[in-house]
Amino acid sequence: MDERPPANESMEPLVRRILAPNPSPFTYTGTQTYVVGRGEVAVIDPGPDLPEHLATILDQTAGERIVAILCTHTHRDHSPASRPLKAATGAPIVGCAPLAMEDGGPRADAAFDLEYVPDRVLADGETVSGPGWTLRAVATPGHTSNHLCFALEETGALFSGDHVMGWSTTVVSPPDGDMAAYMASLDKLLTRTDRVYYPAHGPAIEQPRRLVGRLAGHRRLRERQILDMLGEAPQPIPSMVARMYPGLDPRLIGGAGRSVLAHLIELEGRAAVVRDGESWALAA
Repeated sequence: MDERPPANESMEPLVRRILAPNPSPFTYTGTQTYVVGRGEVAVIDPGPDLPEHLATILDQTAGERIVAILCTHTHRDHSPASRPLKAATGAPIVGCAPLAMEDGGPRADAAFDLEYVPDRVLADGETVSGPGWTLRAVATPGHTSNHLCFALEETGALFSGDHVMGWSTTVVSPPDGDMAAYMASLDKLLTRTDRVYYPAHGPAIEQPRRLVGRLAGHRRLRERQILDMLGEAPQPIPSMVARMYPGLDPRLIGGAGRSVLAHLIELEGRAAVVRDGESWALAA
């Protein structure tokens, strides 16, 4: 893992970043919470429910009023701290819709926060604002069905959550993760002119459209690999993972299998592949 960035950092006059103390092979250096505005502020992705992280958020906003707590999605490294932060400040929880589901499959990211209850759900294009700042919701399903990004209209910044990260490709894990939706959301971002992305994990993305294009190309390459392997013979997912991800950290193999499954489900929807017991095959 790379050296951890500063725990608290000003990204631009309207944006501060607070790094949660939850580094792991799945969260990189940790979940990044963002504070938007001055005086009356919004907090984006308050993160995991860790007392020391909550204390840092409150310390970094001392003398200010938090007027909104926004969540990009409801994995447990993003939204649980919304509840103690609301209790401490009275600020409403705003943003993505609740998503209560158990997912028993192996994954390479956090499980769902089943206790998340927003005071207001933002639809695509709706806004939250304060003095000198406006955050507009950009619906980006795929990583999860309820994923939102938030565009800071005054500066051209986009808070990209886990949809586009600064260190790794995004996990798309069925049944809630959807590869077709993820690709459509990447295409949606390519039509935008955002100046910079501030992801929930990893460094700021200074050339966002270039990265989004590379991510889409990477997924198309994975799809081509799957089709080529199935052109040889029907295969189960573990065999495909072993060939597609040589030398992968064993802790990430389960998550890689979920990503392959997401590709296969998308291909199945296009009648390109069929299930054959535990294996998959090209459609006749």
